Amino acid sequence: MQQTTQTPQTPQAAKPKPAPPKPPAEFQEGAIATMDAAGLVRILSDSSATEFQKAKACQRAGELGAKEAVPALAALLSSEHLSTYARYGLEPIADPSAGDALRAALPKLKGILQAGVINSLGVRRDEKAVPALSRLVRDSDVNVSRAAIAALGSIGGAASAKELQTLVTRTTGLTKMSAADACLVCAERMLAAGERDQALKMYAFLSNPDIPKPARLGAMNAIISVETAPDRPR
Repeated sequence: MQQTTQTPQTPQAAKPKPAPPKPPAEFQEGAIATMDAAGLVRILSDSSATEFQKAKACQRAGELGAKEAVPALAALLSSEHLSTYARYGLEPIADPSAGDALRAALPKLKGILQAGVINSLGVRRDEKAVPALSRLVRDSDVNVSRAAIAALGSIGGAASAKELQTLVTRTTGLTKMSAADACLVCAERMLAAGERDQALKMYAFLSNPDIPKPARLGAMNAIISVETAPDRPR
């Protein structure tokens, strides 16, 4: 019987994958990622720049901590599409002008834009914003009210603590729960700042029977942790 010999097949070379398509020019970050403050200000102030370019410029300004960009960023806080990016640009800027810009925008905005600026003031832990936030905790817009309550907790300090305790004792339902949670955060800020006695007073307040259970249990646990810490005053 004759045997047939099979010719070994040469494996076909894999076809190169096509290069991914480039985004359109208006969606290319380009030089913005390495641009200096002066260049960013030009983009932020240019009416012909796209929203994408301005959004990237906002992010870059925050990375640089560019105080020169504060006025241009502040002008975008009322923009429906760019307000969030403007806030992210302002939050990391250490210069006081960034906080001034956020506080100045508060009375000019409403709804979700105002709540966003409130969140940024909480991120910056801006003590100068406490009086304005103390008024906004009673705003008819629930998003604004809860944002103001949370921001007061994040900022911490005696003035915030007083306002939050008043809210806890005079409100009910979700507002009372939000204020109690913010009190816990406020007490943590006090501890971190070395204000041990004030923090313990807040925790004692939150341990009362009429406090929402999650916050009450959190406060009782915090008291145990603080009082049994090896470095506590003897």
